[in-house]
Amino acid sequence: HGHEDHTGDVLKIAKRCDATVVANYEIAEYFAAQGAKAHGMNPGGGHNFPFGRVKLTIAHHTSSVEAGLKPIYLGVPCGILVQADGKTLYHAGDTAVFMDMQLIGRAGIDIALLPIGDNYTMGPEDAVTALDFLRPKVAVPMHYNTWPVIAQDANAFAARAAPAGHTVKVLAPGATLEV
Repeated sequence: HGHEDHTGDVLKIAKRCDATVVANYEIAEYFAAQGAKAHGMNPGGGHNFPFGRVKLTIAHHTSSVEAGLKPIYLGVPCGILVQADGKTLYHAGDTAVFMDMQLIGRAGIDIALLPIGDNYTMGPEDAVTALDFLRPKVAVPMHYNTWPVIAQDANAFAARAAPAGHTVKVLAPGATLEV
């Protein structure tokens, strides 16, 4: 989605790395108009890229940039499924839990990145429900502890998910996880 906490460095990175911005149609066009290479898509659509396949999914959130007095609408928010090197990653984006996550889980997800911050996205309780729907091999919590209103204990979330058979890896900023 278009919020600055997700798009803040996109243009600078895309230009520096000669990378293609893959996003919903409106976000792709927004960055293309500023000189970035872009590939626009919509939820439900997929595309084969040289590195693998990308499919956008629905997400329930908002999507604008410059949210002050004159926000620019940047299309529907999305999640993303990336299939590459025989693995499937699902980045839920900023979203609430929704029943269609059961369909997304049919992709055989190796790793799922789920927001747990509450207030703007699903919280820990709903994220456990999302894990029940998605059934990933590993989940990584995200979108928490950036501001006081979304403060969460990610280790408590992992402990809450464990009895239902979910593996949750809490990563420190800058840490990596090999799948």
